[in-house]
Amino acid sequence: MNFGIEGRRALVCASSKGLGFACAQALANEGVAVTMLARGSEALEHAAAQIRASSGMRVTTVACDITTTEGRTAALSACPEPDILVTNAGGPRSGDFRGFSRSDWIAALDANMLTPIELIRATIDSMIARRFGRVINITSAAVKAPIDTLGLSNGARTGLTGFVAGLARQVAQHQVTINNLLPGPFATERLQATAAGAAQASGKTVDAVLEERRLANPTRRFGDPVEFGATCAFLASVHAGYLTGQNILLDGGAYPGTF
Repeated sequence: MNFGIEGRRALVCASSKGLGFACAQALANEGVAVTMLARGSEALEHAAAQIRASSGMRVTTVACDITTTEGRTAALSACPEPDILVTNAGGPRSGDFRGFSRSDWIAALDANMLTPIELIRATIDSMIARRFGRVINITSAAVKAPIDTLGLSNGARTGLTGFVAGLARQVAQHQVTINNLLPGPFATERLQATAAGAAQASGKTVDAVLEERRLANPTRRFGDPVEFGATCAFLASVHAGYLTGQNILLDGGAYPGTF
């Protein structure tokens, strides 16, 4: 299938590794010129080199903290009018909500709600003017089924979801779509980190926690980031123009609900 986005421009946040990297790779494979963002310049340059080598596409990198005004300014200077915006930021720490301070909550909101909104605000009007735009927010399966130890993430990401639900209906007439991708357990560093937190709380080993989680999934495995990237590329494609305001859950069937 030809996704019809060759020659488009994409801004992909937190894309030096994990799911962000998978999205950048999948978009580049479709002929999209990608601007990759991450805090660590060394990991970012290594990731960009991989994508350039495998796709043959032009890849721009900006080492910045996208949760800051300065970081967003640098990112948007490098790619001021993206056709495709993939928002993404590392999830906040896990734990009992009683141990979360006000600064913890503000940091979670800044990273996982307010930063995506600021990026959308900075890019949506140019998408409307060109009559093509795709905004894809990487959130979390916790939006659909909250996880008790991820209160910071549950709250901040659900706030973004509510905002997107309204905006997506406003801009759809301009051939601009906004959707959320909700990853469940994928084989990434984030999975290792949450498993380490659970292991510390339970007294189990990290390997034991991971094995329990793997076996609890209907697929009996963790997701491959490549699968996630492919879904992101489809949402960015011309074939997804009638799909907007949706929360697309990629969790191997772990969520047990009908709706």
